[in-house]
Amino acid sequence: MLPNTGKLAGCTLFITGASRGIGKAIALKAAKDGANIVIAAKTAEPHPTLPGTIYTAAAEIEAAGGKALPCVVNVREEQQIINAVEKAVKTFGGIDILVNNASAISLTGTLETETKKVNLMMDVNVRGTYLTSKTCLPHLRKSRNPHILNLSPPMNLNPMWFKNHCAYTISKYGMSMCVLGMAEEFRGEVAVNALWPKTAIHTAAMDMLGGSGIEKQCRKTDILADAAYCILTKPKSFTGNFIIDEVLLREEGVKDFDVYAIAPGHPLMPDFFLDVATDMTAMKQERYGASQAFKEERKLSGSQHEGPDGATVNIEPVAPAKPLSPVAETFRVIQGAMSEEYVRSTQGVFQFELSGDDGGTWYIDLKTKGGSAGFGKPPVTADVVMSMSSADFVKMFTGKLKPTLAFMSGKLRIKGNMALAIKLEKMLTQLNSKL
Repeated sequence: MLPNTGKLAGCTLFITGASRGIGKAIALKAAKDGANIVIAAKTAEPHPTLPGTIYTAAAEIEAAGGKALPCVVNVREEQQIINAVEKAVKTFGGIDILVNNASAISLTGTLETETKKVNLMMDVNVRGTYLTSKTCLPHLRKSRNPHILNLSPPMNLNPMWFKNHCAYTISKYGMSMCVLGMAEEFRGEVAVNALWPKTAIHTAAMDMLGGSGIEKQCRKTDILADAAYCILTKPKSFTGNFIIDEVLLREEGVKDFDVYAIAPGHPLMPDFFLDVATDMTAMKQERYGASQAFKEERKLSGSQHEGPDGATVNIEPVAPAKPLSPVAETFRVIQGAMSEEYVRSTQGVFQFELSGDDGGTWYIDLKTKGGSAGFGKPPVTADVVMSMSSADFVKMFTGKLKPTLAFMSGKLRIKGNMALAIKLEKMLTQLNSKL
């Protein structure tokens, strides 16, 4: 991990959403230097499902060596931002650093995203970032080495990052556009940069999105805290950058990234907005609808065989029964693996709309007694509808493609009950040995 240098001693950081997760991790890293931290977040009373409040975060910050000022701030409310900034300046004498970390997320398509969700994401992510920056800037300009750091991605215009969650993407890119504009507007006065993780980060939000077990595919918030510390201790001439945590830390000489992993050695899930290299070998193999095992079998059939006297004999194979397609074979195995336990623990009906070879409508019924799976519409109304290519479906059910990654990268679209979709991922883990 990146060692502390003491460079933030006495500096005042105003961090939105610092009561938990990434915001709190950045605060604790700075606190080890003896920094002053303004915890600008909504949670004053314990939340029924989310950990921490502004007061528990303040206690941790002070235990780490910093000074804390907890302020109740909903960044949708401009007056609350103004009040917190005024209180921070009165308490600590100014503001040196602003971290725009507060964010709202809804990974839903255009027709499925309620207006109130659109308003929430635009208000928190774009408007909240803009207004907090605007309110802090007069004070930041008085600092010796002022910084604004937005937790937002590089603006990747690949359509796949828009098609499944258009409103969320617009709102996050709005934060990034604040970086682009303000970095140039205040060049020479205030550094303005963006930071984004290369991999998924384990937070309460990720638990809600990915469900139990997702943490093994994630890194700790420490990696973003270290990367943020590195940025915020650079001179203000370092501005207008869209930084990926691992890339920066490698440049800074960090070599051991296992220390940041929740489960060292376990494959990590890439984060949103960063393109993943496509496995072209697998794509070519599956483009024609044949599994590798079937191809190997075809190589052997019709080959040379040894006769009873040891002589080599060319044998034309008897035409075998037509093998099942990879999709049909997958559903055959799923049907064979059905159990009352799966049905009892899942209680959901899944419909798959597949494109490409063996496309069409398929289903898995884990609600009706005994369960069933096969081609066509399910016997009862589906709770979840999943749309993807046949090739990606086979990959997903054979463990070569994680459902969460398929969803995040745009290969899988989900409509309906997300909690049930997460349950299906757990079932896949158990089925993989049979597929």
